[in-house]
Amino acid sequence: MDQPILISACLLGIPCRYDGNSNPLPQLVKLLSCNQVVIPFCPETQGGLTIPRLPAEIVKGDGALVLGGKAKVINKDGEDYTEQFLKGAEAVLQMATSINPKLIILKSKSPSCGLGRIYDGSFRGRLRQGDGVTSALLRQASFQLVTEIELLTFGQILAKNYW
Repeated sequence: MDQPILISACLLGIPCRYDGNSNPLPQLVKLLSCNQVVIPFCPETQGGLTIPRLPAEIVKGDGALVLGGKAKVINKDGEDYTEQFLKGAEAVLQMATSINPKLIILKSKSPSCGLGRIYDGSFRGRLRQGDGVTSALLRQASFQLVTEIELLTFGQILAKNYW
């Protein structure tokens, strides 16, 4: 059997975002109808957060600093979500380790799944360099990671290499 692809659940139309919505991408949903094994994940719900929930951002750092105990994930009302984000990242890492996916597709800008750029912690829509908590943990474990934006930009190349 081919190695599966792990995908942020919201990108497949599963309503798990903080606001109870999703970010479905037809190109990714299409994967569900081909022979490719696709496994959705949502670190925030896997970490115990509810749907809906208040939006959260990483304050004073990025996912790597959260993993190192030097930054926190805080919701818009100031409640600390760090423990749930860490728990969810560990759950996704265990999932990835057990199934060894050939690719993990992540939701860009997210405090969990953002890769390369995430919201800056001000709740004003500003971005900063860095990874989300789950992305940072998966990067440390050397998994092949890509965001939906990169997938759309380099889709032809990725399609040849991964499905």
